[in-house]
Amino acid sequence: MDKKSIAVIVTCVILMFLWQGVLVPKYFSEQRPVPAVDTNAATTSVAGTTAVATATGGTTSGPAALPARALLSTNAPEELLVLTNENARYLFTSRGGGIKEIELVRFPETIARRRKEQANIHRVATLNAHAEFPVLTILGGPGLIGDGEFQLTRTATGVRAEKELPGGLRLVKTFEPSTNYLVRATVRWENPTRHSVPLPAQEWVIGTGAPMGGDDDGSNVGLMWFDGRKAHETLTAYFDNRTLGCFPGTPRSEFHAGNSNVVWAVAHNQFFGALAMPETPAQSVHARVLTMPRPEEGRFSDPDKPLRKGVETSLVYAPVTLAPEGAQEQHLVLFIGPKEYRTLATIANQYHNDADKVMAFGFFGFFSKALLLIMNWFHLALGIPYGWAIIVLTISLKVVFWPLTGASTRSAQKMAAHAPQLKALKEKYKDDPAKFSQKQMQYFREHKINPVAGCLPMLVQLPVFFGLFVMLRTAIELRGAAFLWVADLSQTDTLFVIPGITFLPFISTHEGLPINPLPLLYIASAIWQTHLTPVSPGMDPAQQKLMRWMPLMFLLFLYNYSSGLALYMTINNLLTILQTWLLRRHAPAAAPLAAAPATVSVLTPASKKKK
Repeated sequence: MDKKSIAVIVTCVILMFLWQGVLVPKYFSEQRPVPAVDTNAATTSVAGTTAVATATGGTTSGPAALPARALLSTNAPEELLVLTNENARYLFTSRGGGIKEIELVRFPETIARRRKEQANIHRVATLNAHAEFPVLTILGGPGLIGDGEFQLTRTATGVRAEKELPGGLRLVKTFEPSTNYLVRATVRWENPTRHSVPLPAQEWVIGTGAPMGGDDDGSNVGLMWFDGRKAHETLTAYFDNRTLGCFPGTPRSEFHAGNSNVVWAVAHNQFFGALAMPETPAQSVHARVLTMPRPEEGRFSDPDKPLRKGVETSLVYAPVTLAPEGAQEQHLVLFIGPKEYRTLATIANQYHNDADKVMAFGFFGFFSKALLLIMNWFHLALGIPYGWAIIVLTISLKVVFWPLTGASTRSAQKMAAHAPQLKALKEKYKDDPAKFSQKQMQYFREHKINPVAGCLPMLVQLPVFFGLFVMLRTAIELRGAAFLWVADLSQTDTLFVIPGITFLPFISTHEGLPINPLPLLYIASAIWQTHLTPVSPGMDPAQQKLMRWMPLMFLLFLYNYSSGLALYMTINNLLTILQTWLLRRHAPAAAPLAAAPATVSVLTPASKKKK
């Protein structure tokens, strides 16, 4: 790996971290000013006594006013009702008439970080836990929500929540759990009176995305919404509003976006999400940041650690007017479950709404999807664990890119073979850099050397690398997947912790210094690779040492990343080392130093006349 190649990789990796940690939350998360509440805003009548209308703002324009937020009453006893199917356990509550918690019975809450440890398998992954409001709570002024107490009734297919509101209105919500973690819901407003009733702006709570377990730092907690063309994601870093992702700034408490174009929105963490897909687009999406309680166990149970954040996400609907003896009904589908691509792709095809974008693969999403499907195919078709599937995928990619990598290595070897000539040329024209550049390019043309041939193959592979990088960090298939000493490929492969060493940035935890073998193996293989790869001609000894030991800087970034990613990078390096060794056996011999004057003499006037 020459100087230019390493510079390209370092620059791209730094940009990748900046993109994820600074640029995306700071500049690509849209926040609109939150408008003041106007309960007397002009409204549009709903025609007909039995007509079904929507509350999506289709008859209004501009962003919807955020409704006044009224708290749910806690005076009356809370009524709970439980529905269970093969995927989830839904806990319905009378307070707000929604889903208080969703337990995903197939997923444990936490995974043991070390093979010798046992996680609490009796606790399952629970979504919307510790949230302020249940899923599909409808917020507004006191006249809209009343005391917030609903009557729950079990139906043949689900649950019915109904309430008589001040002014004679009636609110009825129905929930029907289905397959693929879906819940079909209906919200119906009924006006049995003989006069029109204005319905103020409403906020429909989707759910609260929160960290999962006591070791999740919450960096992947946030919301996403889709405008029909593009998905927009906002993470907790947006609310922290830190300068360059590190230095304290003025925190933000709310987020508001959309203009009658919210096709769907989701509150999510790294592996799970609560997705709301209304039948017709909502007026806007709104989010508030919440402080989560301290967990009982895990590294964030340490009182010295800051409390983590959750993000409550809602759909906002504009004011409308219910006609005398009229009704208004809105259908929506809720997906509350794992961010598993095959399931989300099935839902996206069923509803034609690109729900698979919830995976947040980003700019290189095409490669992430393809690589995830290939990895899953290896796992199922070959009947091998996911750790071996990653290895087979790595070998397959190396075979595909073998010609490109070989061309890059051969180019570096050719440059190294001509290093003495180029060094002599540089020495001769050391006082005239422009002349040296001219002579060097002349030398390259005569000996058919392409100085950028070593970089271009690497640039071609970068989209695949970034796609794989994102995929291995977000694939829920790797959560709990064991491999050799690794307990969970979605976490670090910590063997043990050396207590007392807590001062190393990016590496130490509150327990001490974790010993993660795979990142160490990766760094060792990267240093080995740099020592095998010829350096650029003319590079001074100090630069050579810097290039050879530069992989150590990646230790800070990758030490606490998922072991699945470290496994891929280690195997990829070992295969590259094998390829470099094979090509070195056929590397060209160094050009004799005496050839340099002959090359320079070609450019003399006498030589030109002979030509």
